[in-house]
Amino acid sequence: MQCSYVVDLYADDLGAAPNAVSLDNAFLDRSGYYALARPDGTPDNHPKERQLDFFGGLRWRFEEHVPAARRKIDRISLFRAKPGLRMRDDHTFTDEEYNTYACPWHHNITASICSFRTAKALKSNPGSRDSIASFKWHNSAPFEWHSRQLLDLGLMEPGQWF
Repeated sequence: MQCSYVVDLYADDLGAAPNAVSLDNAFLDRSGYYALARPDGTPDNHPKERQLDFFGGLRWRFEEHVPAARRKIDRISLFRAKPGLRMRDDHTFTDEEYNTYACPWHHNITASICSFRTAKALKSNPGSRDSIASFKWHNSAPFEWHSRQLLDLGLMEPGQWF
């Protein structure tokens, strides 16, 4: 399995790019990413072994406009299908081992998916579009379209730029 993170890209000037998409002036957040232990659903909510929920980007900064169930940025992007395997509504699999960031003896590889999707949705949704004048903040950085930036931010590991 390969864990990946959806990194939100956004236009720096929403006046020039009202749909929040600009390939020439794309930005991303250089901080604000975090992980929480994934609870096991028991009354005591013990953490699941080797499972974390990751958050950050526009879904974190504009959380009042994003339903709680849609705020996670982690996804399993590559996996081996098998009979009976199902993906649940929260983007986890029915086989718990498929939801881990590491197997017992090594970390799984990680990768990033850089996307304008969240920015575009926030600017087109009637409930949020008028509330957002800009996505830029003091921790915005120009997106360099190079893996080194994602490596430096800890959002992917070496050798995983596609």
